[in-house]
Amino acid sequence: MGYALRLSSEFIAGIVVGVAIGWVIDEAAGTSPWGLIIFLMLGFGAGVLNILRSAGMVAEQSLKPRKGDGSAKD
Repeated sequence: MGYALRLSSEFIAGIVVGVAIGWVIDEAAGTSPWGLIIFLMLGFGAGVLNILRSAGMVAEQSLKPRKGDGSAKD
């Protein structure tokens, strides 16, 4: 149950943060409801990406080139 709770909380956190940022932008710029809508979608996407990373379905990219992959001189 702990794993499922962690995945759902990461998904919900992404959406909540997106909504909060969108609401703040709408209040500051007076662009209601566009900032909320855009950042809600971005938060949803971030939540899905967090779930996929946690489940191991998406590999995290390393900034260091690996030896022998042809991207760096060996």
